[in-house]
Amino acid sequence: MKGKEEAPQEVDIGERLRGVKHKLVVMSGKGGVGKSTVAANLAMALAMHGKSVGIVDCDIHGPTIPKMFGVEDQRPMMSANGLEPILVPPRLKLMSMGFLISGRDAPVIWRGPLKMAAIKQFLGEVNWGELDYLIIDLPPGTGDEPLSVAQLLPAPDGAIIVTTPQDVALLSVRKSINFARALNMRVLGLIENMSGFTCPHCGKTVNIFGSGGGQKACMDLTVPMLGCIPLDPIIAETGDSGKPFVLESSGSPSVKAFDEIARKVEEMVETGESGGKKKAEQIGVGDVRQ
Repeated sequence: MKGKEEAPQEVDIGERLRGVKHKLVVMSGKGGVGKSTVAANLAMALAMHGKSVGIVDCDIHGPTIPKMFGVEDQRPMMSANGLEPILVPPRLKLMSMGFLISGRDAPVIWRGPLKMAAIKQFLGEVNWGELDYLIIDLPPGTGDEPLSVAQLLPAPDGAIIVTTPQDVALLSVRKSINFARALNMRVLGLIENMSGFTCPHCGKTVNIFGSGGGQKACMDLTVPMLGCIPLDPIIAETGDSGKPFVLESSGSPSVKAFDEIARKVEEMVETGESGGKKKAEQIGVGDVRQ
């Protein structure tokens, strides 16, 4: 009827993501553990293995994925199929708040409902098309964004938890593991980042942040250990230059370790049951027990 406003149509996220084979969530209990570095390099490693991959940068307040791929100056375009993600060779698609804010230094001062609406748009209104993997890069902790993704993302294949060896990081990562389990999300495993530094001059390895913490947490919480990534100057250099470190062919121990992690994740996801099929026991968020 003329003059009568139509109600906005509800976003059908399941329909939009129908062409996505596997969905992975990368999370951490605290900041500063290299979670986005892991997410970016996992995506690139999968792409180098011939997979088509998308990344949803759900860190609304501190998006870093655009910088890590050297595309922070690009802006997504609208098409008849929705918001078009930013393309990165060889076969990557990216979406981030970093592409949408007015300037690199502009803060996003939003409360929970606005953040959930943005994540809903990233999942349901972006033209992701056909993908082998969609990787969700979450901000640290178990707050609004992780809960929104857990509620909105249909049948995720599982969560990958990133930590560093020291006890203060492992205290938080235990909460992330229990958070995922409480929401019936399969925990694929733990990645221990910054796991020792080998001096390039004398060859001696120094465990700057301690050692064995990740393995102990995996044993205590019965989750797989996906691998350890040693401290390596090449990681910082490539991240600052907008080039994922897995593209390096220098024989770096970190590159080799990460390639093994990526292949392990592929094997677990593509040969095992997906998160939508392998449900954990239904338990309340506030009552998680081992």
